[in-house]
Amino acid sequence: MNKKIIPKLSFWQIWNMNVGFFGIQYSFGLQQTAVNPLYSFLGAHAEQLPILNLAGPVTGLLIQPLIGAISDKTWSPKWGRRKPFFLLGAIFCSLALLVFPFSSAIWMAVGLLWILDAANNTAMEPYRAFIGDKLPEEQQTYGFQMQSLFVGGGITLANLSLFVFQKYFGGTSESGGIPAWVYYSFFLGSFCSIASVVWSVYKTPEIPPTDEELAILKAEKENDNLFTPFTDIFTAIVKMPKVLWQLALVYFFQWYALFCYWQFVTPMIKQTLYNVSESDETKAKHILEFSKNAALQDTEWAKNILRLVETAVGQTGLMNGFYNFITMISALLLIPFALKYSAKNVYAFCLFATGLSLLMLPFIRDEYMILLPMVLFGVGWAAMMGLPYSMVSPSIPSNKRGIYMGVINMMIVIPMLIQTLTFGSVYKYLLGNNPSNAIITAGVLFVLASVFVLFIQLNKKPKAETV
Repeated sequence: MNKKIIPKLSFWQIWNMNVGFFGIQYSFGLQQTAVNPLYSFLGAHAEQLPILNLAGPVTGLLIQPLIGAISDKTWSPKWGRRKPFFLLGAIFCSLALLVFPFSSAIWMAVGLLWILDAANNTAMEPYRAFIGDKLPEEQQTYGFQMQSLFVGGGITLANLSLFVFQKYFGGTSESGGIPAWVYYSFFLGSFCSIASVVWSVYKTPEIPPTDEELAILKAEKENDNLFTPFTDIFTAIVKMPKVLWQLALVYFFQWYALFCYWQFVTPMIKQTLYNVSESDETKAKHILEFSKNAALQDTEWAKNILRLVETAVGQTGLMNGFYNFITMISALLLIPFALKYSAKNVYAFCLFATGLSLLMLPFIRDEYMILLPMVLFGVGWAAMMGLPYSMVSPSIPSNKRGIYMGVINMMIVIPMLIQTLTFGSVYKYLLGNNPSNAIITAGVLFVLASVFVLFIQLNKKPKAETV
């Protein structure tokens, strides 16, 4: 197969093609920060949080590689190869965000999370492949780090919206249900999700396949059946480059740790900054639920506890928004360091710094001082969202890019799936139902991940596979 010539893009062309990631990541930011507190508002206990987040790993495991396999064999002169998928994903994501805060019970919130995660994964996987399709190898680090910039921007707005809406439009829910200010963040996310993706779809044409590639696509479709995407995924895993297996080990520790952080940072903040235990929160909700029979002093105590709980959610939004703001700033600044010291070494350093930041969090008792470790976390998140993709992209066959970006996502969601199934018991029986211990555990796992990065052996770009 003749090698396709991919032209270099300008700064603003790379910017426009990544704008859609802003809306996708706003939604992801709400999942990080707002969904677990929302579960708590609806009556869930801390040890239930991992299993209630099962949607993320399961949908990522199933949907991203399937969408990747299908998009590899898709071409429409009007819509392109990848754009139809992240446009469809954005539409369903926008609708799910619009309805989410109206959840009246845990089962409804869980169901909507499954829809939201499925939509996010439908949009996100083709976006990763989109970068590889559109950029020559020498610009891919720049392109993936630009994607990190929009990851930081989207999640920053999502988390800061929670903090701002809670601070200026908040009010304690008398029944302990979902506060009104939570609705505003989800409504804003619904708009951002669809608007940003439409911008990228409109502004960025895809590179059409050559006549030879079109002939191959046509021949493949003639032999395809319902099970072809599954067999393509299995074949891709069997033939997976060694560097991806090495990255999978790093990802196991990295993403297990990240899920621990996202699930337990708010319970930790309730405990360390505001001295509110889960039993206090449960008792307060019961008092307000039966407030007619409660003493006035008990009612006031319960209202104050729930006010502190809502403040903790806003504080989480501030912390997560702050580290994603740092991500937005540092994403492009990491590029010269990656070029000088290698992406692998910079990635290892950033994972170690992330682990150090989490090890510090439980010991800080001031709501402003606790922002300092988030600087390291933000730089680490910028590296995680860009550098691994630029490291392994040269080893991925160009005509299998969609599948392998989906396989990389399987490396992300399998650790998350294992975490959702195992960490509830670990938290209860080994960590003493203590959220601070959960965050410390996440920090240790990040340090281990940074060590395993050093054993990754990067390969040169192979030729595209032939049929």
